[in-house]
Amino acid sequence: MRIYEELFIVKPDAPDEEVDQFVEQIRTQLTTAGATVDKVDKWGKRRLAYRVDKYREGTYVLFQFTSEPEAVKELERRLRVSDIVLKFLTVRIDQTLKRLEKRKKERDKRTARRASSAGPGGASPAPAQPLPGQQTEAPAALPGMPGVPREA
Repeated sequence: MRIYEELFIVKPDAPDEEVDQFVEQIRTQLTTAGATVDKVDKWGKRRLAYRVDKYREGTYVLFQFTSEPEAVKELERRLRVSDIVLKFLTVRIDQTLKRLEKRKKERDKRTARRASSAGPGGASPAPAQPLPGQQTEAPAALPGMPGVPREA
């Protein structure tokens, strides 16, 4: 089983009832194919980046589901032949989610190591030692400098 995201754009002149009915058809088609629908988001009407079939805007719908690749092929076939759908995109996200979870675990390990190495009171850095030949304090009044009294 793999996790997928399906984003499709529906024609903007389609009534909301028709869009809801289409979303339910897609959901039932996925569940009968053995998939589990995790999330359905209707983003509403948005402006398209470029013109698609004389339309400048469309209604965006996002599905997140877990299924086998055969169910995805059937879903894409149905979206392709549907008159109401302008565009669609299917993305497999389970590999990305695994990669993000791995990064999060590594980050948590690093923060735990830093916290344990700092100690309970939080170690403060040691005072900097001067390098050889480096002055640590400003020199006393130099002879011959204006505004500085000369020593006799």
